[in-house]
Amino acid sequence: MGVLLIAAGASAQRTYEPHFDIGAKGGVTFSKMAFSPGIEQSMKMGFTGGLMVRYTEEKLFGLIGELKIEQRGWKETFDETDFSYNRTLTYIQMPLLTHIYFGNQRIKGFVNLGPSVGYMISNSASANFDYHNPGSVEGFPIENRHVNQMSMEVKNKFDYGILAGVGVELILKKKHSIMLEGRYYYGLGNIFPAKKKDEFSASRNTTIEISLGYMFRVK
Repeated sequence: MGVLLIAAGASAQRTYEPHFDIGAKGGVTFSKMAFSPGIEQSMKMGFTGGLMVRYTEEKLFGLIGELKIEQRGWKETFDETDFSYNRTLTYIQMPLLTHIYFGNQRIKGFVNLGPSVGYMISNSASANFDYHNPGSVEGFPIENRHVNQMSMEVKNKFDYGILAGVGVELILKKKHSIMLEGRYYYGLGNIFPAKKKDEFSASRNTTIEISLGYMFRVK
């Protein structure tokens, strides 16, 4: 009986052998801001890229940490006019995600979920009109429209929120794999002041991310 228990323990250790991977990723983002009161917007396209580490200790469970640069922001829409306005917010982002995976030795599906924190490192705006004084622009549709957000300074550069992603991982060799993933980020912090006296009660980042990554198993 003792020999059987030792053999079972050795088998379990082999089944749940920890793994440590490092990698890199890059992709595109599609962002809007969750404003309240609302602003007429369409998705703004940007980029994301950075480094990843992954630790898996159990058969179906692990953790992923990342350090990346990510573009967010918003793109305002102006019905039946040629006006355009874009605001680009660039962040250093640090997600820490629970990694749940399933599949076989060649292909795996996975779900990632967890918090993410970030800090804004740049903030720029572009428009084909004077967005500091839109009321003076001939033909600008200012009626029933909020315009102050176009020139407002960002007060809160620190951001935090929740990430959820699904994807697929293709194992190329024993230590090499590529991953395709789609994610959704919902920010919980406001970039503009959000007290009762302020213009916006909410100004939060929301982002869809599609990325391709490469992982190398170190251990």
